[in-house]
Amino acid sequence: MRKYWLMKSEPDEFSIEALEKVGREPWTGVRNYQARNFMMKDMKVGDGILFYHSNCAVPGVAGLAEVVSVAYPDPTQFQKKSDYYDAASKPEEPRWWLVDVGFVRKLKRVVSLDDMRAEAGTLGEDFALLRRGNRLSVLPVTAAQYKHILSLE
Repeated sequence: MRKYWLMKSEPDEFSIEALEKVGREPWTGVRNYQARNFMMKDMKVGDGILFYHSNCAVPGVAGLAEVVSVAYPDPTQFQKKSDYYDAASKPEEPRWWLVDVGFVRKLKRVVSLDDMRAEAGTLGEDFALLRRGNRLSVLPVTAAQYKHILSLE
C-alpha cells in the first residue's frame, strides 16, 4: 500500500526546481532519529512526497516527488568535510540512512503554510506539520491529507 510523506527542504539549499533539474537526488543530511526511522523503516519505492519549502518567504508545498530507492546509508556521515559528518558513525554500523527522491512535478502554486493552517479542521489533528513544536524534516501524511493539499493548488 502506497504511503505519503511531507519532506522539508530550504529552497536556498535544495529546491523543487533543483530536483526538477537533476531528476533524482539522495535525501542527505537528516540527523533526527525519528525522521531517519521513517526513511529507513517505513518508506517504500513509489511512496508519494509533498516537497515542502521551509525557512523562506512563503513556506509551503511547492511540488511533488516520490521515493525512488530503498533506504541505504547516508554517505555524508562518513565524509569528514561534510556538514553532516558524524564521527561516531562507522561504515560497518551506519547511524544515518536516506532514500533517493525523484521529481514528479511542480505545483501550479505553492500551497502555503497559511493555506494549510486555514484547512486545519479538514486536515485533522494528526496532520503533523501543524502540531506545535514539530520541526521534523520528514513527516507522514495520510492519503486524505495528501489529496486535500493537492486540491488547494
